[in-house]
Amino acid sequence: MTYPERTTSRRTVLTALAAAATVGGPILSQLAAAAPAVAATAEDPIEYASNTALYKDTNLVEGTSYSRRYRRHQQFDLKMTEKYDFPRTAILALHGGGIEIGTSELCLGIAGYSPSDAAGAAILPTVHDYFMFEGLLSSGNRALHVTSKNCDDHVALSTAASHLNVLSLHGCQFDQLKLPTSSFPATGDRGVAVVGGLHAEFRTALVTEIRNAGFQAVDAYDSRYSATLGDFNGSHVTNPCNRTMLAKGAQLELTTELRESLFGDSSSRSARAATWNQSEGRFESFRDACRKAIATVEAGQPIL
Repeated sequence: MTYPERTTSRRTVLTALAAAATVGGPILSQLAAAAPAVAATAEDPIEYASNTALYKDTNLVEGTSYSRRYRRHQQFDLKMTEKYDFPRTAILALHGGGIEIGTSELCLGIAGYSPSDAAGAAILPTVHDYFMFEGLLSSGNRALHVTSKNCDDHVALSTAASHLNVLSLHGCQFDQLKLPTSSFPATGDRGVAVVGGLHAEFRTALVTEIRNAGFQAVDAYDSRYSATLGDFNGSHVTNPCNRTMLAKGAQLELTTELRESLFGDSSSRSARAATWNQSEGRFESFRDACRKAIATVEAGQPIL
């Protein structure tokens, strides 16, 4: 299927969703009628070529179909005799909301903010800049996915480019990873964090802290796992996690089981926002593990 054909098919599906929501019609039956003649495959997904292409789609409305949320902190150095700190790490969730569930809430949490406060209240003493693109459709948010290496949102890219480090959060399915069954049996714990990106020290710190917090984590470049993790290793130079001042960063691919376990109820955006602190401490433990890894990396990056 060519890109124009994929775009047409996606637009048909999105139009059906919008129409069903408007008239109260049965969404599933309209989607069935709107199904493309050629089915998309894992190798040929129905996907926008870039954020710009998505933003230009007139069938989508920002604030209804999708949203962008970000925070860039004002910093001042007004005294000639003093040196001031500057934010060194930013958190990204490029497929948040209903696209890869749980990544928006984790983005806010790791950045130091409450996932349940619409006003974005800081709840931790140290905060980080962040950017999130979030799917807001009632269903079918996968149609809003833009592959990370194709992200061209200028706020996302400028956020990455102005920081030494980026931690980018993503979601995946356990079966996609094809991890060795000797260590990760299909009937065992399917909650796994795959740590990627080109910043080796950052990856090491993340794997260490996430494991110390009681979660499973693997380095995507570890020879024991790397053969099947090429699509999850965050190696592309245009991936925003690597478009930092150092031209390297880190990303987490979190399985569905891991992300769902971080909430008392993971079934919807509102449920996740309301129950992130009702998972017997799992959300806080994972959040704090990531923040410890960030602190470890930043400790070796003195102000120049």
